[in-house]
Amino acid sequence: MGGFSAEREVSLSSGRECANALRQAGYEVVEIDAGRDLALRLAELRPDVCFNALHGRFGEDGRVQGLLEWMGIPYTHSGLLASALAMDKTRAKQIYREAGLPIVESVVVARDAARTAHPLTPPYVVKPNDEGSSVGVYIVQEGANGPAQLSDEMPDQVMVETYVPGRELTTTVMGDRALAVTEIVTDGWYDYAAKYTAGGSRHVVPADIPAEIAAACLDYALRAHRALGCRGVSRTDFRWDEPRGLAGLFLLETNTQPGMTPTSLVPEQAAVLGMGFADLCRWMVEDALCTA
Repeated sequence: MGGFSAEREVSLSSGRECANALRQAGYEVVEIDAGRDLALRLAELRPDVCFNALHGRFGEDGRVQGLLEWMGIPYTHSGLLASALAMDKTRAKQIYREAGLPIVESVVVARDAARTAHPLTPPYVVKPNDEGSSVGVYIVQEGANGPAQLSDEMPDQVMVETYVPGRELTTTVMGDRALAVTEIVTDGWYDYAAKYTAGGSRHVVPADIPAEIAAACLDYALRAHRALGCRGVSRTDFRWDEPRGLAGLFLLETNTQPGMTPTSLVPEQAAVLGMGFADLCRWMVEDALCTA
């Protein structure tokens, strides 16, 4: 848990919640704030399983997965390749396209170029190509006077994609099963604060949407999970432009390390199907794998 990505605080929260749940489930748990000495700590502890509650770079982009494979330690969530592919939004979109999944138009441009001219016709969204938790997301509305004024903290290369109006939907996949569809209701964009601040958003699960849209979300999420080669738990996010019906449903991205905080979506969907938080964490531990 923890680490040193932009999502450190979220990871610490996820880690604390999961550690407490696993203790309640009867496991012996040691919490590690992942630093540069992570390999040494793991070598000293020699754990049976690593519950990976890291988010963002290093924790869910294939790097810590590679370390755990090298050390022969079974770990939760997706493996090295799936983690790296899902974190790279451009590569993931290529895989979605090949799998016949609906995605929006997008381009990758230099940060400075996105500051000086519109990369796409507004409205569009600018975000890092390899971050999560809505870190560094800018929306340029139709009729905007100029392009997004990106901060210097944005990476050198950014993804720009067509903005889809409408409703925010998300679906969890657990193993070989898509669980449910949640609608995320906010006053504005589902940004970092809305995700992790109490009261920042309202989750409606199961979502009050037509059966056709719910079935499509479940189908698309499972297909995305399989196309990327994910395992364990993943969560796929959608935007739905309601007046367009099924043609207005678009897959945005798949998160291979979904948040496990008190406001997170995965535990809510599991609970709707009768699985408590401790049982969910237990399932993830027992599902842990090391291909090496």
